[in-house]
Amino acid sequence: MENYSTGSGIGIMIIYLLLALLMIVSYWKIFTKANQPGWAILIPIYNIIVLLNIVKKPWWWFFLLAIPIVNIVIGIIITYRLALSFGKSGGFAIGLILLPFIFLPILAFDNSTYTPLQD
Repeated sequence: MENYSTGSGIGIMIIYLLLALLMIVSYWKIFTKANQPGWAILIPIYNIIVLLNIVKKPWWWFFLLAIPIVNIVIGIIITYRLALSFGKSGGFAIGLILLPFIFLPILAFDNSTYTPLQD
């Protein structure tokens, strides 16, 4: 009897790494489209502060993301504002929330342009 669990585990790991790479490349492009340094996505904590800058929210919202349940609401607000910043609708924001591995590359590589939101 042969053991296939190792092979399937490696396959799952490869898929996971490819999705992670896709997300990094997508966020890099989104940051660049918003006139921010793309490399910022690679720096923990700083990448969230840059994202908050893109969606025109104060840096201290980072601390709200550390509070359970509150972080879900803040994450939805940030995602919605990110979609609006690139001229997308609320429906697109729902796509970003539910299927980010599909909608982030769309946002990154389509011809949408960044327009800073007004508070």
